[in-house]
Amino acid sequence: MKTPIMSRSLPIAAAVLAAAAPLTAAHAMDGHLQADTQKAQQSTQCITEQEVIKAQKAWGDGIVKIGQIYSDGGDYRAAAADHINTFYGYDINQVLFKPTLARDAQFRLTFDGALSYFVGDNPSYPEDKGFAIAPWSAVRWQNAGITNNVCGMAIAMGNYFFTPAEGGEETKVEYTIGYVKDDAGDLRMIVHKSTIPFDGTPNS
Repeated sequence: MKTPIMSRSLPIAAAVLAAAAPLTAAHAMDGHLQADTQKAQQSTQCITEQEVIKAQKAWGDGIVKIGQIYSDGGDYRAAAADHINTFYGYDINQVLFKPTLARDAQFRLTFDGALSYFVGDNPSYPEDKGFAIAPWSAVRWQNAGITNNVCGMAIAMGNYFFTPAEGGEETKVEYTIGYVKDDAGDLRMIVHKSTIPFDGTPNS
C-alpha cells in the first residue's frame, strides 16, 4: 500500500520548520542586539554644539508651554513633570540643580524639588511660587561658550532672557548647564546652575 503524498510531506514540513526555528530566533536576537548597539552608539557619541543649541531652545519652549497650559486652566503640573523627565537626568544620574530664585532650599537634587520650583504648591518648599507659571512668553539664549572637550559631556555657559507673558522687559539670568546623552541619544541636564547677575552692590 502506498503512503499518501500528504502523509509523507508532513514529516518533511515539520523538519523544515524545526530547522528554521533556530534561524528565526537567531535573526530576532540579532535584531535586538543591533538595536541595543545603535542605542549604545547614540549615547556615547560626542555631543555637538548644534545638539546643545537645539536642546536649549526645546527647554525654553517647554517653559513657555507650561505657562500657557497654566493660563488656560490645564494640567500644568503634568506638563512640568513631563518637562523635567524630558530635559533633566534624574532617572539616569545625580542632578545638580541650583534654580534662580531658590534661597532657602538652594539646591534641588530630586525630581520633587525641581517640580516644586517650576510650579510651586509644595509645603516642603514654601518659598516656591512656580517659576514656569509666571508665566513667560519667550526664552532667548545667548551662549558665552559651549565646551565639549570631554566626549560624553558638554557644558554651556551664558545668559538667557525671559520675556513676561503680560509684557514688559526681559529678565536676564546667568546659567551654567552640563549635558549628557541618555540611551536614546537625547541630551539631558545633570548640572544646571541659574543665577541673577551681580548688581554691583558691594558685600556688607
